[in-house]
Amino acid sequence: MTQPLPFYQVDAFANRAFEGNQACIIPLDAFLPNDVMLAIAAENNVAETAYIVRTGEESWNLRWFTPAVEVPLCGHATLAAAHVLFTHEGYGGETIAFDTVKSGRLTVRKLEDGRLEMDFPSGPVKEIPVSDEVAEALGARPVQAWGGMFYAAMFETPDAVHVLKPNLKALASLGVPGEGWDRGNFGCFAPGGEGVDVTSRFFAPGSGIDEDPATGSWHTMLARVMSERFGRDALSCFQAYPGRGGRIATHLQGDRVKLSGRSVTTVEGRFFLPA
Repeated sequence: MTQPLPFYQVDAFANRAFEGNQACIIPLDAFLPNDVMLAIAAENNVAETAYIVRTGEESWNLRWFTPAVEVPLCGHATLAAAHVLFTHEGYGGETIAFDTVKSGRLTVRKLEDGRLEMDFPSGPVKEIPVSDEVAEALGARPVQAWGGMFYAAMFETPDAVHVLKPNLKALASLGVPGEGWDRGNFGCFAPGGEGVDVTSRFFAPGSGIDEDPATGSWHTMLARVMSERFGRDALSCFQAYPGRGGRIATHLQGDRVKLSGRSVTTVEGRFFLPA
């Protein structure tokens, strides 16, 4: 016997299939045991699998898993979950509230142009020195760095970001204890790019992902770094994952940031869980 679960695979922060970042979304009546949800995420083998449980007319509980760990915040899978509710699960409202354990309440609303806009927290950042160890692991020396939710490394040009070939094994072991950001998770960026304000890539071997194609949580930090460094509160961003790439608009407002983008469903079906 098997237990069929509704299943959707979505390209988030994408205008068409094969762009942005993949997320698997599984609506549930109640959360499954942690080891089962992690095993499903490992079986899916995409950047994030998100589980949603309805708690009210406009509210759901939400959890996110990579193939290796549960994470405290994931933007692209939140966007994908809202897309599934609006597009496939019959939700007719204008705003969705997702309640999470470590990131509080996150809201997503429809914009008039068809994009979805998420309201996320944006924590403080602190400039930190660039160590020789980090520069060696990244394969190039950043001109400036910050600690926050992740490690943010700034380079002089978008081209320098595009050609990065870091030593992922070395990155996975790096961190700054006490600075408040996750070990082995590095956002690398430069101002500018083709038609955008900032170009970035996100390497997350510390979370079991070598490189993430489009990362909402990273952009909550990037929005604050760009505001404090360049005075830019509204940004058009391109995450330059080779062969895909994702487009994310950010607008920093105090301790919150609005992230907006589009999503495309690529797979709809059932996940057959052993009973």
